Order: sequence, then C-alpha cells, then structure tokens
Amino acid sequence: MISPQQVEEMIKAELPDAQIQVQDLTGGGDHYQVTVVSSHFAGKGLVQQHQLVYGALGQAMSTEAIHALAVKTYTPEAWQATAAS
Repeated sequence: MISPQQVEEMIKAELPDAQIQVQDLTGGGDHYQVTVVSSHFAGKGLVQQHQLVYGALGQAMSTEAIHALAVKTYTPEAWQATAAS
C-alpha cells in the first residue's frame, strides 16, 4: 500500500514543477488516478507524457504497491484551456 502523498512525492521527484492531483479510486491504496500538469510535457506526445509519469512511479508499479494507475497529463497551457472550457 502506498499513500496519495507518496505518489505525489514520487512524481515531484521526477517532475519538480508538476501540479499533481492524486485520487485513490478504491480506498485500498493501490488503485490511483493521477492528473499531472507540467511544462516537461511540452512538445511530447501523450504516450511520452504518460511514460514520464510511469517512470516516476516505476518502483511502486514494479512491486505492485500500485496495482492500477489511470493517468491524465497536461501542459500548463492545455490545463488552462481545459479549465476555461
């Protein structure tokens, strides 16, 4: 089991500028949804953006501390456009 705060800290270690929302989908500490907004995603495709997030959580994923992960990624500009609509 891993806490939402730990998930956030692991992502921040790789993407220091990231704004992160972590949601525990089942309450069991192993199924999460993360929304990550970072300038590191600029110029990268969706798969590359998700790979950055999965890379940050690699240890937790490989040990199955995180069993399932839903990822939403945005550049700051895309996030603002989403928020405005």
